[in-house]
Amino acid sequence: MEFNKFLVKDFWNEASCGENLYLQGFSKEDYTFHSKKRYELEPEIIDFAQFEKFKNKKVLEIGVGLGADHQKLAEQGAILTGIDLTPRAINHTKRRFELMGLNSDLQIADAENLPFENNSFDAVYSWGVLHHSPDTQKAVNEVYRVLKSGGLAKIMIYNKYSLIGYMLWIRYALLKLKPIKALNAIYSDHLESPGTKAYNYDEAKILFSRFDIDLIDSPLTHADLLTSEVGQKHRSGYLSIAKKIWPRWFFKMFMRKHGLFLLVSLTKRN
Repeated sequence: MEFNKFLVKDFWNEASCGENLYLQGFSKEDYTFHSKKRYELEPEIIDFAQFEKFKNKKVLEIGVGLGADHQKLAEQGAILTGIDLTPRAINHTKRRFELMGLNSDLQIADAENLPFENNSFDAVYSWGVLHHSPDTQKAVNEVYRVLKSGGLAKIMIYNKYSLIGYMLWIRYALLKLKPIKALNAIYSDHLESPGTKAYNYDEAKILFSRFDIDLIDSPLTHADLLTSEVGQKHRSGYLSIAKKIWPRWFFKMFMRKHGLFLLVSLTKRN
């Protein structure tokens, strides 16, 4: 495992995504509350994933996190396998599934080196994970390898030209008198785990060039429009002012493709 992958693992093993916001304990009620808040905050997940399409399919989720999406897949009748780089996420998801009476083959594994045979799965799902891998292209190649011919992949990675990226650039480059600092460096240094990446549309098409791309979109979300309390890692006077003056109407009208979430639906070519 590469050194920077250890940094990624340590970051997410401190707390899985959303844990500090919505999880107070380890009861069935806690996990139910987490799911409720997750989909209220990010309804884009439900619209994009279309979990019902995974019914009776052999599905791999890469990066299970707290297990909310994994639960949705199970409830829709998917035959599930789930991996995560961190013991914390696997333990959370195992606990959730025990409480909910659901089944999945859950294991700690590395997205860049999946422990599965070629053509093992009908579908692969991954929400907000592969851009954290040091070698994202290698992880995408692994998705291709384990998918059966004609198989479906639904993947969210981060969009480079997003309102979130512009905000972070203003704060950590322009206001620090470092205007030539690139967006790639901004995401790597200031958004979630060390080395986080983001891709524009053309870069994403190259990343997934072995697949047929059925959909690529980047709608505005709560984070882009500053309509939630998420992202308080960056809390400051600047953020408070921005939330008051943010021209949401302008962004909705003229920058609708500048959301942080780059949603990609893929089919493995026959």
